[in-house]
Amino acid sequence: MFRLVTLNLNGIRSAATKGFMPFAESLAADCMGVQEIKAQAADLAGRFDTVAGMKGHFHYADRKGYSGVGLYARHEPSDMRLGIGNAEFDAEGRYVEARFDTPKRRLSIISCYFPSGSSGELRQQAKFRFLALMAPHLVKLKTEREFILVGDVNIAHKEIDLKNWRSNRKNSGFLPEERAWMSHALDEIGLVDVFRKLNPHPEQYTWWSNRGQAWAKNVGWRLDYHLATPGLAEKAVHEHIYLEQRFSDHAPLVIDYDFTL
Repeated sequence: MFRLVTLNLNGIRSAATKGFMPFAESLAADCMGVQEIKAQAADLAGRFDTVAGMKGHFHYADRKGYSGVGLYARHEPSDMRLGIGNAEFDAEGRYVEARFDTPKRRLSIISCYFPSGSSGELRQQAKFRFLALMAPHLVKLKTEREFILVGDVNIAHKEIDLKNWRSNRKNSGFLPEERAWMSHALDEIGLVDVFRKLNPHPEQYTWWSNRGQAWAKNVGWRLDYHLATPGLAEKAVHEHIYLEQRFSDHAPLVIDYDFTL
């Protein structure tokens, strides 16, 4: 069994004060993708470079206290890829890919943090640029290898994926263009939204605004995903959104797959 977790930490040091490390220990994951670590190498050294017996591999943002992603892995990757080969977004620390290749298999696990457009039009346009780059990147990757991309995609795909869909149709995260990108990733590129494959039910969210009573009333959005090539998606057997503790404004999304590295 292969247990894969994704969690937007909203700052790894902040999450650590809320019980993230004991949670990671208890989970017994094989890989964990984390996003928005908001830290640099010096901040992680000796404290967060290894978590729960998993070695961390990181793509840092140039700007301190901003973005940054990591992938913790129990097994040593055969190769690593940092960034998507674009100067604008690679400077923001958004993509880390661990390859676990053998003579019989080419397999990648990716932790990715898609831009948020909620702060205004400039960042929304940046988000659209990122989406335009990611689509051909994923197409190429799919021709070369099996993969699971986990992370905060910052898009709720369908009406079932957020509580207040009617009032958010013109808001970042649920714009028609963003939803169309996700449909394209699934229908044309041929990736699988693994959580939805396993769980078709409403009110399954991974992010809640800190405003008002969003968490208490479960007024949430499903922004965090496992996007997998079909062969790996078929091996998914169990999903769980971890709601017992809060380390962040996002919840961990845990999926078990019937394969081993």
